[in-house]
Amino acid sequence: MFGKRFALLASVCLVPLAQGFTPEARSATRHAHAAAHAANAAAISSEGRISAIEVRGNERIENSTILSYLLVQPGDPFDRAQLDRSLKTLYATGLFHDVKLGREGDTLIVQVTENPIVNRIVFEGNSAIKDEDLVKVLTLRSRAVYTPDMAQADRQKIISQYAEKGRYAVTVTPQIIRLAHNRVDVVFKINEGSITLIQKIAFVGNHAFSESRLRGVVSSRQTAWWRFFSSSDEYNPDRVQYDRELLRRFYLRNGYIDFNVIDATGEMSPDRKSFYITYTLSEGERYKIAKVEVQSSLNHVTPDSLKGRIDVLAHTWYDGDDIQRNADNLQNYLQSTGYPFAVVRPEIARNQTKHTVDLVFDVSEGPRVYVERLEISGNTRTEDHVIRRMFDFAEGDPFTPVAQRRSKQLLQDMGYFSSVNVDTQPGSAPDRVVVNTTVAEKATGELSLGGGYSTDVGVLGNAGVRQRNLLGTGIDANLQGQVAYYQKQVNFSVTDPYFLGRNMVAGFDLYYMDDNNNQIASYYETKYGGTLRWGYSFNRYLSQSWNYSLVNRSVSGIGTYTSLYIQDQTGHSLLSQIGTTLAWDHRDSALAPHKGYIVRPAIDFAGIGGNEKYLRYKLDAQYFIPLDKFTGDHAWTIKLSAGVGYLQDWGGGRRDVIDNFYLGGDNLRGFLDGGVGPHSQAMQSPYNNYADALGGRFIYTQSTQLQFPLPVGPDVGLSGRYFVDVGGLGDPRYSKNHTADPSNPATYQPILGDNLKPRVSTGVGISWDSPFGLINVDLGIPIVKQRQDQTRVFRFGFGSSFN
Repeated sequence: MFGKRFALLASVCLVPLAQGFTPEARSATRHAHAAAHAANAAAISSEGRISAIEVRGNERIENSTILSYLLVQPGDPFDRAQLDRSLKTLYATGLFHDVKLGREGDTLIVQVTENPIVNRIVFEGNSAIKDEDLVKVLTLRSRAVYTPDMAQADRQKIISQYAEKGRYAVTVTPQIIRLAHNRVDVVFKINEGSITLIQKIAFVGNHAFSESRLRGVVSSRQTAWWRFFSSSDEYNPDRVQYDRELLRRFYLRNGYIDFNVIDATGEMSPDRKSFYITYTLSEGERYKIAKVEVQSSLNHVTPDSLKGRIDVLAHTWYDGDDIQRNADNLQNYLQSTGYPFAVVRPEIARNQTKHTVDLVFDVSEGPRVYVERLEISGNTRTEDHVIRRMFDFAEGDPFTPVAQRRSKQLLQDMGYFSSVNVDTQPGSAPDRVVVNTTVAEKATGELSLGGGYSTDVGVLGNAGVRQRNLLGTGIDANLQGQVAYYQKQVNFSVTDPYFLGRNMVAGFDLYYMDDNNNQIASYYETKYGGTLRWGYSFNRYLSQSWNYSLVNRSVSGIGTYTSLYIQDQTGHSLLSQIGTTLAWDHRDSALAPHKGYIVRPAIDFAGIGGNEKYLRYKLDAQYFIPLDKFTGDHAWTIKLSAGVGYLQDWGGGRRDVIDNFYLGGDNLRGFLDGGVGPHSQAMQSPYNNYADALGGRFIYTQSTQLQFPLPVGPDVGLSGRYFVDVGGLGDPRYSKNHTADPSNPATYQPILGDNLKPRVSTGVGISWDSPFGLINVDLGIPIVKQRQDQTRVFRFGFGSSFN
């Protein structure tokens, strides 16, 4: 800002240019110059010949440069037409503010006034767009020639930049500050105005669905007070065109085959502060499916063998998305089972009288095309082989659009690139293609600082550094630290997703953790150690992972009234454990699943050295049921989860309670984290309501959760859920030094809640993916519980980070 003010103080004069920037003014100026040129050339006598040409008024531009634009030379006659064209040619170069031709005897005089040179470009009044971003779109540059037309063109470019950000009320006024030596500072005075918001979204011609229902379909939103973190209520012509497609897909999904968006218009209010968007629709009639058939021209593939893989039913409403999904699934199946060039096309035959369609899935062999070459460009940091290994094909393999789309999705999921484009061009033969992959790198390093609050660990602060693409090799290195009231931890991890260039994930973790467990038991737990990890995929759906952990643990901070079962845990123990997990994953997305399922059996074996000897079995599964057909909204999903685990001792290990299963919190909402199941209470304790959680050998959980959008819209980042959680925990595991035998008063302490009776809770929750971090709030009400169970109705978690 100081630089801008200094330029104003040092200026000789300030010349506003806005008044000359209307199209009419520019046209009048050009006509005036043209008339002046013609008059100037016409005033020169045409008698005689040019003996010499003298250039005057130029300071920067060489005489030879000016003479090269003239259409006359010494020895030529004083031809008025040629002189007029020469004058116009000089003026059209943009180098001169004014050009005049004159005659002194037989000498032609060329008098020029040079356009000024831009010293620098200054922006005033801009806050929504940074100076460096505005400079990128300008034609004017420092040390370049200045012309009013260029300033006008740049003014329009600035206005366009603001329009892309929803600011249509912006005004831009170019001004120049004249400096010595025919230099100028160009100042763009900007009045950004307010963001132009969408005041109203209206629909004309809709009969099957209400306006409120259709407003939920389009991505544009009417302005509302809660959209302060969203841009969906800002008018954007590209978004309006995208909404046309969303409407078309919505109606096709609901059986309206003949639907059409006749028009989509955005009208600005007179005060230029808001827009009114109107969609004019032609719904047409709604169609049902009369019959579903399959026809196949592939050798050894009969229609009957494929019908079982189609779940489109006759006498149901036509659903374009569901039909295309079935066609894609059938094509994927064929291409993965020995028919790489199989093509499945859904075809329909309308019966406009009955409003039905006959649906046929036509299976045929498409053209045989092979990959001749893979070309990769744009990767300035990521190594080529890191990108190549994401492709489902290599040179010489069959090429299919399905493999192309999947490879593009895998590249995008890496998170290394801001944009990915995979297209093809003809190869050296008709059955060959060259696959071109163009990527744009983005920053993959993260330096984070943050803080938050959780009902589980209290107030927390964290810091970390991470590089997800170390030296362009795809290796993920991460160092994180967290300090909270109930927990302190430091983790360092390195993961190579393609270890030794093979389809194998390998990595290691080093960690230190200090837990205060006083919420559920009277002791502190400290552990430090490391884990080696490796895994591999058998195919697209089945994978297996292995891990080996060596951890030194310490239990301390035993309280006066702590139960004897916990007192026996005091001291150090060494855990040496190897484990493996199988994953059968058929989810549509690992990050945000909407449909499909995953099943994960796992086993841990402790006893390869160390003090602990046990086998731990676990099995968990999740199943996602999309509700798009019933709600018309992708955000509605039912999530079914279940899990079971058992801990079996062998060889006389320590039987530390810190290795047991615990129930409550994340796996049973409405209850305290680890607060459900077997507890022990010291007989001498004055706190009759206090007991230490012991955990158990056997655990089971089940959760049914309905995930749904909130009325504020998905653009705000809010989503809701309703859940019913069930779980049970029993068979406590503890040191043999003490037993729950009432006949021995010296060692007897009762164990409460040692049963597998189910605990049940229900409630609602909200998640907000806010600009400050993920915020989770759950309200869980215990319905079935035992007397000693510790409840927590309200759970809240908040975290924040910045790079």
